[in-house]
Amino acid sequence: MTPYPATDPRTNRLLPPDFLVAQHPEDYTAQDHRTWRTLFERQSTLLRGRVVEEFHAGLTALGITPAGIPDFREMNRALARATGWSVVAVPGLVPDAVFFRHLAARRFPAGYWIRKPEQLDYIEEPDVFHDVFGHVPLLMQPRYADYMAEYGCSGLRLAERPALANLARLYWYTVEFGLMQTAAGLRIFGAGIISSAGEAVYSLDSAEPARVRFDAERVLRTRYKIDDFQRIYFVLSGYGDLPALTAGALDDIIAAAQRQDDIAPGQILDTDAIHAPPADLH
Repeated sequence: MTPYPATDPRTNRLLPPDFLVAQHPEDYTAQDHRTWRTLFERQSTLLRGRVVEEFHAGLTALGITPAGIPDFREMNRALARATGWSVVAVPGLVPDAVFFRHLAARRFPAGYWIRKPEQLDYIEEPDVFHDVFGHVPLLMQPRYADYMAEYGCSGLRLAERPALANLARLYWYTVEFGLMQTAAGLRIFGAGIISSAGEAVYSLDSAEPARVRFDAERVLRTRYKIDDFQRIYFVLSGYGDLPALTAGALDDIIAAAQRQDDIAPGQILDTDAIHAPPADLH
């Protein structure tokens, strides 16, 4: 894993305890904006007919366009009005406790930097394109926005406990790599898929991964892969499927999951409801 930066790479100054820095949108180069435009246009084309409609609505409402890397201050005006969230700049991955505190306070920590042109297809650490294009549009949806804040509160409560590993699986299989069954068909929901050219196609079209109806207990038992396309995706039937993360409800699900063995990535159970990939994508 990439180490947490002790200093802001731009200034070499020590980071504050919350790891927050100024975005300084005026410092982006012409090449930075071209990289954003290339990624934006490529993903917008790939996602046509593949992603939940709320994603497109969020892009529009927030003014996220191919013109260039957004100024977080401008984007936050609409986001704060809609759901009380804001996007804050960090120089890279932050410690879990810091991440959870920001989510609990309805702040989404986004890397301010953008990948190099030769890294269009893969980077080890999330950049501003993954964080802003992939994650932020759905924060305009009230149920999703509440879920993310509840997740932060849960992470703080479960810190240093074995249950934190189960909670991480929930984030992975919903926020990062979730799918959703909609009236228009099976659609991409997770930011890890939304921001990936390869996985945006693979997640819906490939016969290799399993697509299983979402069940919170099942998800909390399922390990995941971080260095390859997923072997299994969980399919929500709507935003109402996102589980309540109040202490009592979440603790019950975690306890039930921990009474059983972990499940390997891609392993199918007899009780799984399997979704077939859609055949009408264009």
